[in-house]
Amino acid sequence: MNVAGYAVEPGRTAVGVLVGTAGLLFLAQPITGPIDVGGVPIQPALAAPIVLAAGLALGAFVFYRQGYALFAAAHAVFAVSLVGFVGGVALGSDLLLVVGVAALVGGAGWLVTIQRRAS
Repeated sequence: MNVAGYAVEPGRTAVGVLVGTAGLLFLAQPITGPIDVGGVPIQPALAAPIVLAAGLALGAFVFYRQGYALFAAAHAVFAVSLVGFVGGVALGSDLLLVVGVAALVGGAGWLVTIQRRAS
């Protein structure tokens, strides 16, 4: 798809919108305070990591479909770790926090190893 002469990829655009929205939600916290969503007050900074995890998960799918396996793996690793962190904090689960840390450390180590072998 072309917009004003530039090629725009819908998948990557959706990922960028989600990641940008997560950043804006985080930055909006001191300005807006709690926002009512369906009658329930929610802190924007609390919603930011959830939106970021969704963006990373979508990024994993989009990059995999485009043939960029390493980028897809990086997005998937950080999506899983962020879901572990958010779920662990939200549910008070030490197990989910450990899963998040293990996914982050193990996934980062795996990505570094793959990149070193490739170069």
